[in-house]
Formats: sequence, structure tokens, C-alpha cells
Amino acid sequence: MKCTISGCPGEYEQRRIVHTVTHEGQLIVIDRVPAEVCAVCGDVLLEPETIRHLERMLSGLDQPIRTIPVYEYA
Repeated sequence: MKCTISGCPGEYEQRRIVHTVTHEGQLIVIDRVPAEVCAVCGDVLLEPETIRHLERMLSGLDQPIRTIPVYEYA
């Protein structure tokens, strides 16, 4: 599918991305999320079912598989 960003000549391709979201004041990182990513500009599209799945995951969070340090830009 052609990129939806005005003027971008790119096409979307299926990839797995790292998705970050702030949930209840915590930074959550979700790895290997399926997405459509423009090969030229990097625009990201998530399917509605993927978004619903992420929302279900966030409503019943288990222990993370690993933890990482987070630094604030100062």
C-alpha cells in the first residue's frame, strides 16, 4: 500500500516494531508488535485488531520479561 504521508513516494511493508506507551504513569515497551511501516519515511500504521490486542495486554499486565534502565533527557 502506498504511504499516506503527503508527498512521500514510499510503500508500506510488514515489520515487527518496538512500541512504547505510557500506561498508568509507567513507561511500557512492547517488542515485536506487527505493523505496516513506510520504507521511505518510517510512518507506522497499526491494524485495529493489533490496537485492541495491545489494549487487552495493558489491562492485565503480567511481570515484564525483562527490565531496562530509563534515562530522562536533561
